[in-house]
Amino acid sequence: MFNSMEHKFDASGKILGRLATEIAGILMDKNTPSFAPNKMPKNTAAVVNTDNIVVTGKKLKNKMYYRHSGYIGNLKTSRLEEEMKKDSRRVLYKAVWNMLPKNKLRKLRMKNLKLYKRDK
Repeated sequence: MFNSMEHKFDASGKILGRLATEIAGILMDKNTPSFAPNKMPKNTAAVVNTDNIVVTGKKLKNKMYYRHSGYIGNLKTSRLEEEMKKDSRRVLYKAVWNMLPKNKLRKLRMKNLKLYKRDK
């Protein structure tokens, strides 16, 4: 029932959101008939060339990432363009993270995701 499968993705030329949904489905094991939302599958996903991810429209300039420490006046913002320059792997990681169900298995599923900036 739980066969270990490794899926490899080449992110060059792929749209960020579409790639993230495909990866999230693999990590949840939705592509198999034995899908169970409460089981931890042994699927892994490896993504290469994350520097070449495509973003459509004006998202590079307009999409904002927010983080807040809880202290007054400490809301930090950054644009998608800045995040891509810092580390493109982090952008894809956040996209997949937010597409997985918010439960105890999310952290475990994300351990099965390997991201590489260039072809390995």
